[in-house]
Amino acid sequence: MQQTVTKYDHAKILPFLYCITTSITKTKTTTKLTTMSNSIVKKEDTSSSKCSESKHGQKSDDDDHDNNNNNRKSNQNNKINEKKGDKIDIYETFDAMGLKEPLLRGIYGMGFENPSVIQQRAIVPVSKGRDCICQSQSGTGKTAAFSTGILQSIDSSLPYIQAIVLAPTRELALQIKNVITELAMHLSGLNTHLLIGGQGQPSNREHQNILAEQNIHIIVGTPGRVYHLIDQGALRVEQLKMFVLDEADEMLDLGFQDQIYDIVKYCPEDTQICLFSATMPNEALNLTNTFMNDPVHILIKKEQVTLEGIKQFFVNVEKEDWKLDTLCDLYENLTITQAIIFVNTIRKANWLTEQMQDRDFTVSVLHGQMEQNERGLRIKEFRSGSTRVLITTDVLSRGFDCQQVNLVINYDLPRKRESYIHRIGRSGRMGRKGTAINFVCTYDVRQMRDIESYYHTMWDELPSTLDVY
Repeated sequence: MQQTVTKYDHAKILPFLYCITTSITKTKTTTKLTTMSNSIVKKEDTSSSKCSESKHGQKSDDDDHDNNNNNRKSNQNNKINEKKGDKIDIYETFDAMGLKEPLLRGIYGMGFENPSVIQQRAIVPVSKGRDCICQSQSGTGKTAAFSTGILQSIDSSLPYIQAIVLAPTRELALQIKNVITELAMHLSGLNTHLLIGGQGQPSNREHQNILAEQNIHIIVGTPGRVYHLIDQGALRVEQLKMFVLDEADEMLDLGFQDQIYDIVKYCPEDTQICLFSATMPNEALNLTNTFMNDPVHILIKKEQVTLEGIKQFFVNVEKEDWKLDTLCDLYENLTITQAIIFVNTIRKANWLTEQMQDRDFTVSVLHGQMEQNERGLRIKEFRSGSTRVLITTDVLSRGFDCQQVNLVINYDLPRKRESYIHRIGRSGRMGRKGTAINFVCTYDVRQMRDIESYYHTMWDELPSTLDVY
């Protein structure tokens, strides 16, 4: 039996949904790099002045570089912008947030001592039922922020689903579910269920039995599997309180727009909706009134998205054919404990892995065409340190948390400039230091300059001697 609760006018919501779219040992090493030509000219000093001046501007993540942000005021001290009119209370400690005692025990048990900037501002509005649009750098604790807010508002004595969290990848969904489970360790009677596809996961019928027989309060999953079970009537959402989209821009840009729209149309009219991401296109922000109920805006400025503490370098490899030798030189001359190498296609990920292994370098690969069990094994091996270098696609650019990673290499520059921040954010997690090295061919110069301009930053040319964090 299909559910018929309808929340939003189709003509209003659809445009909005389409719009959102190692620890490296510190040592000086001499790297045998391919000769770097002077074809990439350093920016003039005026670029630095422009960067300095831009710090007084506002976040603007639209493709045309519009600066349509006069309705938000700057909070320079904490590098977070709240939309004009929003009253955002800042809580310096978790104890000051009025959280449940068992939840506080879970927070401190995970090793948190003081809330991050986004946690100081987002946990309480989420827990109090406010619609929220929250943007903060990768690795600053967004997952723990919305997870804590959810757990604070859930009533485990009520035997129905009260919150759904959607993520664009199975890996990120599993990671979110694990965070919620750890935080809820001391909350009695609270049940969370993971809804993702892939080998080794329960079948739809098994999911249906679990949902029917157990009192599930929180669902974490990917859009396809969640929608299917809602549509089949197995996942009941008539009493849903909260709907959270993590990495909202990427999820909707990956082609999930229709599925998310189909999920939202089943939700009750008063469902709380929260969007979290490290990047949030400005066009989406301008249309939230048709989709959300007076949302709280917690947004960082564009030039502040470029993750403090991560040193950014480029290597002018000139030609695609020279990338492999350059990577091998880096691999031989840097003492690497954990690193991620990003490429743009699955074919190249497999090819590069084979080439490196043929040269007796120890690397592993992970991409979206691998079976779920194999992907899970690769991630487990990488997190444990048994694999030190992981070659992957953008499937791991969002949300993947491995705190030992201090080096990211963009073997290919990302096709979308928003992906750059997510990629390099795999290093320098939670305020740690990290290094990003970008391989730049002659045809990449325009993309390089676009990324630098967009985030008001500038990459340094990789020196022959390098202190790596």
